[in-house]
Amino acid sequence: QLPTGLYKKVLVILHDSVLPYMNEPTLMIDFLTVAYGIGGAISLLALNGLFILIHQHNLEYPDFYKKLYSLLDPSIYHVKYRARFFHLADLFLSSSHLPAYLVAAFIKRLSRLALSAPPEALLMVIPFICNLFRRHPACKVLVHRPNGPEDMSEDPYIMEEESPSESRALESSLWEIRSLQNHYHPDVAKAAAVLNQSLSEIEDDLSGLLELSAYELFDKEVKKKATDVPLEFEQIRGLFGKKNDIFAEHFALD
Repeated sequence: QLPTGLYKKVLVILHDSVLPYMNEPTLMIDFLTVAYGIGGAISLLALNGLFILIHQHNLEYPDFYKKLYSLLDPSIYHVKYRARFFHLADLFLSSSHLPAYLVAAFIKRLSRLALSAPPEALLMVIPFICNLFRRHPACKVLVHRPNGPEDMSEDPYIMEEESPSESRALESSLWEIRSLQNHYHPDVAKAAAVLNQSLSEIEDDLSGLLELSAYELFDKEVKKKATDVPLEFEQIRGLFGKKNDIFAEHFALD
């Protein structure tokens, strides 16, 4: 048992400062799998080390995707390690051999959580979801289902279900992204509107979006060149706008 602070410090450097220098990196399997099961930020940080063991040392983790799915909660768009998590999630969901129900569950859960996410996170997750559609065309039924549910009460998707296979995500529709098309931030609304058209085959580059912060978003808006906005369509005439009223005879605007 390690203190939470120490757990985080170890896991942050484990994948690049410890595992490459070990003669037997597989000795860390138990430590990383236990850390992955703790939940919260510790589970997110354990993903880096687990990825190396799975990718380079043939680690088999039967419930890996079920656990990864359970990590998706409202805090995922706000945590300090958001960029690292989505970078690894993008790698884990890149295989074309994943079943459609699994990818659909991730798309649906990310979309549902996006309803309460900040704009900087939405500008990252919407292209993330679009990339999943490009890799797994079978999931496009979520977008093109003509008689999809209009509200959450009719949605067959079970948000509380821990297992992706039992969530019924593939029976649902992506009304959450349709809702984001009316988002108050114009860039978010524009990004969400992409799903109304046929997606290009080329995936969106997420590298510049993973680290996007609220400060950068605000700074970008502030630096935009403002154009003159007309406040009056007709030049004012007289005190109350009428050229020949009695007030114009006795009062001048000069």
